[in-house]
Amino acid sequence: MITAALVNELRKKTGSGMMACKKALVETDGNMELAIDVLRKNGAAKASEKSDRETTEGAVFIELSNGKGSICALGCETDFVAINENFIAMGNEMLSKIVENGTDAGKEAIIAALPQHISTIGENITLIGAQQVEGTTIGSYIHSNKKIGVITVLEGGNQEVANDISMHAAAMNPQVLSPDEIDDALVAKEKEIWKEQLLTEGKPEKIIDNIMNGKEKKFRGENALMSQSFVKDPSMTVAEYAKSHGATIKQYIRLAT
Repeated sequence: MITAALVNELRKKTGSGMMACKKALVETDGNMELAIDVLRKNGAAKASEKSDRETTEGAVFIELSNGKGSICALGCETDFVAINENFIAMGNEMLSKIVENGTDAGKEAIIAALPQHISTIGENITLIGAQQVEGTTIGSYIHSNKKIGVITVLEGGNQEVANDISMHAAAMNPQVLSPDEIDDALVAKEKEIWKEQLLTEGKPEKIIDNIMNGKEKKFRGENALMSQSFVKDPSMTVAEYAKSHGATIKQYIRLAT
C-alpha cells in the first residue's frame, strides 16, 4: 500500500511533486530507491523537452572561504523564478559543488544535477559559468538584482579594496585585465571602421595612422580593467587605485545573466 507518509518521504528526498511521487511509487510497488530512479529519468526527459527554451533571466552566486573564491551563474526563463526561494536555494547548492570540487569537477557535478532541478522548478535552467580562484586577498561584489557578480584577486591590499574593484568591474564591464590582452583581431576590425570614418570625414591620409594609433590606445584602455578610470575616483585608474593601497590586481572573474 502506498501511504501518504511514503509519498511525503519521497517528495522530501527528491523535491518532486506529490502526484509524481505517488505515481513513481505505484510504478515501483513502493520501492523507494527504484522510485527515485524513475523520478530522475522522468526529470531528465522533461529537462530535455525544455532545453531549447531561452534563459534570459537568472542569478549569480558567490562564496569566499579558505583563501578561495567561488562563483556560479545560472540562467532561467523568467524573473519570477530567478527570485524564487527554491531557485535561490538550488543556486546555492550548485555553488557548493564549485566550493567543494573546484572548477572542472564542480561544473560536471552541476550539469549532472540540473535535470532534476529543471523538472522540479518547471523551467529550463542553464549553467552560464562557474569558476574557483585562489589568492592572498580576495573580494567580491554582487549587484542588487543578483544578475552580475565579480570576484577579484589581489596581491597585497585588503578585502575592502578587492570589493571596490569588483564593484567597479560589475559596473564598467571590462573585457580583459590589461590593455595588451585585447584581441588583435578585434583591434584590426575596429581599425577598418575607424579608417573608413576618418576618410569619410575628409582627414588627410598622412595623419590617419597617427589618429588610429591614438584610437587604438584609447580602445584598449577603455576595455581593460587596470586602465579604466576608477568609478569611485575617476582621477586615477583602477590599477593606480590598487597601487595606492599596496596592491596589484592578479585576476578578476565577471559573470552575468
